[in-house]
Amino acid sequence: MLEALIFDVDGTLAETEDVHRRAFNDTFAADGLPWVWSRDAYRALLGTTGGKERIARHIREAGGDPAQVDIPALHAAKTARYVDLMAQGEINLRPGIADLMAEARAAGLRLAVATTTSHPNVEALCKAVFGKPAEQVFDVIASGDRVAAKKPSPDIYLLALQQMGLLPHQAVALEDSRNGLRAAKAAGLACCVSPGIYTQGEDFSEADLVIDDFSALGGLSRLRRLTQDTA
Repeated sequence: MLEALIFDVDGTLAETEDVHRRAFNDTFAADGLPWVWSRDAYRALLGTTGGKERIARHIREAGGDPAQVDIPALHAAKTARYVDLMAQGEINLRPGIADLMAEARAAGLRLAVATTTSHPNVEALCKAVFGKPAEQVFDVIASGDRVAAKKPSPDIYLLALQQMGLLPHQAVALEDSRNGLRAAKAAGLACCVSPGIYTQGEDFSEADLVIDDFSALGGLSRLRRLTQDTA
């Protein structure tokens, strides 16, 4: 029986990635760094999960040494800028998300987050789109700062399952990226994918269901069938 939905955040709950990109660029400029990430450059960098990891990759690809940059401090400043942008109303939920969450709540399902992003970013999104703290929206928040290995490692999904006391066949993951899909499948979860603007064209052949957006899902019944197929 389906007991919970586990949501990725960036690109799944909302199209946040371009807000992240803007926050990175604003932070680089404020710190006097000459880096500007275009949409195409950021799309490539999204193949590496985690903001600090993306900064390090960019430095290496530019021929620099990540050890020479205070990456944690730079990323903390970027997070603060992201929170500011979200507070200014820069974002909306993706189509179908609000209805799906409401239907799940009405059916007695639990809602969880499993994301590589940090807890402050989850908090900023929830305040922006739901008008309330994340803990009042989700029963469990498994964020990227709580595990050693980020997606496509299954660790974040395993943490969410552990916190809810559920087995993989009792939940469904909702994702937008191949790295997220790989993480969910490695954790033993059925996974429904709706590609975001930065992940269209990725390989989702391992997904249990691929849809254009979550308004095309048609409700919980299709997700229930996914858990029956993987039990």
